[in-house]
Amino acid sequence: MAKIKMKTKKSAAKRFSFTGSGKVKYKKQNLRHILTKKSAKRKRNLRHAGILSEDNVPVIRKKLLPYG
Repeated sequence: MAKIKMKTKKSAAKRFSFTGSGKVKYKKQNLRHILTKKSAKRKRNLRHAGILSEDNVPVIRKKLLPYG
């Protein structure tokens, strides 16, 4: 009997990516609209990618992105 491949959750694949060392990167939220009330410093810091905490990495790696 052939082994069934797991499907990648495409919504997660669009939101997360892996670094070379295995950490999970994501784009930070709150930079889409209503930008006038946010300070320049806050908007500048939101531009950089976020690194997911180590507690959540196994969930992303095993369930959502099994071949990532």
